[in-house]
Amino acid sequence: MSLSDVDWTLIPAPADDGKAAHLEGQTLPEVTLPATDGPAVTLSDLRGLTVIYVYPMTGRPDRDLPEGWNDIPGARGCTPQSCAFRDHYAELRDYGVDHLFGLSTQDTDYQAEAAARLHLPFPLLSDADLVFGKALDLPGMEADGKYLHKRLTMIVRDGVIEKVFYPVFPPDQDAKNVIEWLRAHAEERA
Repeated sequence: MSLSDVDWTLIPAPADDGKAAHLEGQTLPEVTLPATDGPAVTLSDLRGLTVIYVYPMTGRPDRDLPEGWNDIPGARGCTPQSCAFRDHYAELRDYGVDHLFGLSTQDTDYQAEAAARLHLPFPLLSDADLVFGKALDLPGMEADGKYLHKRLTMIVRDGVIEKVFYPVFPPDQDAKNVIEWLRAHAEERA
């Protein structure tokens, strides 16, 4: 079964619990996060248009997912989400996205495996110490005794969050939804 063959009707959809409603209009915190492509990134310092998709965790071929992972609403789909952003990377750039990042609580070594295996043309950022998530009060969940961020996507201009997609479901449509929003709001940014 390929990633595009996932039957999302068999996966429990997340509900909007309101835990991301406070994010639009907030300034990103001055937090520096390790990146899979080398130097650490301070998201608040980035100018231009930035897209940050936050996801719980990517699985690895050599490790089992947490027990019951497919039954947690919104947990499944991190790899299809990342692949969709990879596949739409050039189009996102065409719509003015200067910076694209995936972000999870997994450490950089774990993320580096996923970035290489999935051939991502953008870095993944590690919030393993939960500093970014705590500063923004990001919604989260626990699985296998670990705290994970819930899936959401932020469109940020010059360090200020303009738009938040939450909940994100199905995750493989996230990049398309971002592109649609960018297309619809292109005149505002001109």
